[in-house]
Amino acid sequence: MASPTVDWERVGDRFYRKVKLYDAVFDQDLELENHIVAGAPYGGAIGWELKSYSGLNLQLILAALYRDEEKLHTYRGTQAAKSSIDVYSCAGKLIRRINWDKGSVRGLGWSEDEKLLVVTEDGTVRCYYDLQGDFTQFSLGNGAEEHGVKSCRFWSTGFVALLSNNHLIAVSQYIEPRPKLLAIPPEDTMHSWSLIPPLYTLSRSVEVLLAIGQTIYVVDSSEAEDRILQNGPFKHISVSPNGRFVTLYTEDGKVWVISSDFQNKFSEYDSKAKTVPKDVQWCGNNSVVLAWEDEVHMVGPNGAALKYFYDGWVHLLPDIDGVRLITNDVCEFLQKVPEDTEEVFRLGSTAPASILLDAADQLEKKSPKADENIRLIRSNLDDAVDVCIRAASQEFGLHWQKQLLRAASFGKSVLDFYNSDEFVTTCETLRVLNSVRDYRIGLPLSYDQYIRLTPQKLIQRLINRQEYLLAIRVSEYLHLSTDKIYVHWASQKVRNSTSDEESICNTIVTRLKDKHGVSFETIARAAYDEGRGHLATELLNHEPRAGKQVPLLLSMEEDDLALDKAISSGDTDLVFFVLLHLKRKLPLASFFRSINDRPLASALVESSAASQDTSLLKDLYYQDDRRLDGSNLLFAEALAQSALQTKSDKLKLASKLLSDSKDPPSLFHTKTHSEAILLLRLQDSLDHDFPPPPSSSSSTQPSSSSSSTSFSGLSLHQTLHRLIHTGHSKRAQKIQSDFHLSEKSWSWIRLRALVAARNWPELDDLSRARKPAIGWEPYFNEILAAGNARSAALFVPKCTQLSPQERCEMFVKCGLVGKGAEELYRGKDLAGLEALRGRAGAAAAEVERMITLLKPKR
Repeated sequence: MASPTVDWERVGDRFYRKVKLYDAVFDQDLELENHIVAGAPYGGAIGWELKSYSGLNLQLILAALYRDEEKLHTYRGTQAAKSSIDVYSCAGKLIRRINWDKGSVRGLGWSEDEKLLVVTEDGTVRCYYDLQGDFTQFSLGNGAEEHGVKSCRFWSTGFVALLSNNHLIAVSQYIEPRPKLLAIPPEDTMHSWSLIPPLYTLSRSVEVLLAIGQTIYVVDSSEAEDRILQNGPFKHISVSPNGRFVTLYTEDGKVWVISSDFQNKFSEYDSKAKTVPKDVQWCGNNSVVLAWEDEVHMVGPNGAALKYFYDGWVHLLPDIDGVRLITNDVCEFLQKVPEDTEEVFRLGSTAPASILLDAADQLEKKSPKADENIRLIRSNLDDAVDVCIRAASQEFGLHWQKQLLRAASFGKSVLDFYNSDEFVTTCETLRVLNSVRDYRIGLPLSYDQYIRLTPQKLIQRLINRQEYLLAIRVSEYLHLSTDKIYVHWASQKVRNSTSDEESICNTIVTRLKDKHGVSFETIARAAYDEGRGHLATELLNHEPRAGKQVPLLLSMEEDDLALDKAISSGDTDLVFFVLLHLKRKLPLASFFRSINDRPLASALVESSAASQDTSLLKDLYYQDDRRLDGSNLLFAEALAQSALQTKSDKLKLASKLLSDSKDPPSLFHTKTHSEAILLLRLQDSLDHDFPPPPSSSSSTQPSSSSSSTSFSGLSLHQTLHRLIHTGHSKRAQKIQSDFHLSEKSWSWIRLRALVAARNWPELDDLSRARKPAIGWEPYFNEILAAGNARSAALFVPKCTQLSPQERCEMFVKCGLVGKGAEELYRGKDLAGLEALRGRAGAAAAEVERMITLLKPKR
């Protein structure tokens, strides 16, 4: 096996390596020189479009190509002349061809989550959120349509568009894009431009670097600041991935590397080239790469340089830790040699990790030198194992991965204590990376890119490429959820399958029935979007969560089914959601018909309308011919009115609803309504006959006395109580007769009203009248509770139905112990008298005398 250092080149005091990822990448007939290639981050896709702009997406492993309109092309017939955006993997596999008919493309780029962004000359932006051609669209506005987009620069989550009048429009996110016009720069000729992403600026907003005239302008949302440079014009500007350094290419062929705040100059390199390079990009954060048609210069620290030559046109695709070089023949990755790799493989290295690798090699040869090497590095063996593990993670070739891991395994077997977690994790990671680096997948991720990308996003990229089997195996291997993979597979199945809908449904359900967490709602939505409504309904029947089923059923206009699903779920909030949707959508009669045979829905509508929409409740009662409920509703509304005429009218309407009903409840309610109308008229006459006394207050504030003495709104009992309380007992008695109020009710009302009015003389007169319907005991209790023991005592002798003991207790409550003792004496209750002796007080002698009289003589 060739030495891993065979592709190393020294640039200054550092080593760089160029790793061949894939060969025979593109067809030789594909004229890469006529495309501007844009690469997605983290070894992503490559995209280009012939005729306006080429995008090669290599930070993810896709490429979008669009032909440059300003160049002449070989004629290949009418079919080949059609504009399209082609998305490739880094291995040259065509993933998707997107037909393009929306005019000239002025910007083609990728987001960090592999969304393809296409910006047209009129400011229209399409965001292809997967690799299947689905997209969202928005417009830049801010004069983009009038002046036209000239070019675009992208970062991980947004982009900036340059208009022909030098205005700049920034979009910072793609989920809810809000294009924003940046500060206005000078309108002089612009030679080149670049940007610093918001993550690396002090203002946390994007900053644009413009090469105008001899200087550089820094433009943000508030100002365009001249950095006052003198060596322009600058033909290229490039910002490092970490935003700390800026590369400037001058007109006389020199490359400057300066700080992004323009305060320090770190190095200068003279390319001695007579032509301006086609592209200038950073290789990680350590060096700068310049590309001409078939020549590449890599400029390291302190101006040291390295040159590469190719047989064809070369494109640069920058990434966080290096740069990819794309030609028709090969895809290569140029990067600084990682420190751990350099420590192990550098010629003449005496580092413990290098000795450990040699020891493992000697062990395979069964040489005793292996033991000597281990003893030599015994004190640093744990560090040597760690370095070998990290170096293995940085290798692209299987052979050296195995050799380094074998050396690490040998080293840790010698150690008494060693935590193998990092070793196991590295083995798992390399197994995943090797599987996705295969040319059939075409995702040449480095270890650092994989860590930044995360396994979850890698799986999403496999899903977007429809590599479902590999995505499932990787997820299971890393103990990650697989439900998204199955859902995406099923969604594509319903979109692309030509089988009948029943077969598709059976296939999907059979495959997914035992998979936990799978959302059939997402699959059903995909089916509905494809116009397969019946299939969507069938799939939704397998969705266990009603909250997922119902919204989609409503959007499919399966209203009755949605309502049934909501009711069967037992979730009243979900039922309310459906009912509100139906009420807004349907005519009222249709809405009521839809809930008539669904008791729960009808009850929820009724309870909600009772507190929020009484007109809807009236319509519901009318639709269901529920006259009694409708009458009660009108009766309640009548009671809430303040005007007499309005109250009467509503009561008449309530009676009219029941006029044709002969059942006892309706007849009872009709009678009640008639009495209520009579009572209202009576109360109105009482208010005229007994007006409230004029207020003696000189205050301008309204008095509450009138409302407190008004009869309007009172019940019959309250009306009678107020009349008696105010001294109009005869009028009250006449009303009692007119309304046929029972004697018991009348007695209670009169008693409580007289007590409340403290009308003791009239109560004394009542004690001499005939026995009331409620008896005399309530009189005693009410009067005593009001504090008049003397009057209360008048009613004790009349309580003849009570026992002597009870009458005695009543007298005692009034403070008349002697009269209580007399009651016990007449009842010959010797035990009661003896019990009363202790609380007799002044009447003790009299109680003692009665006790003596009742005691038997010896």
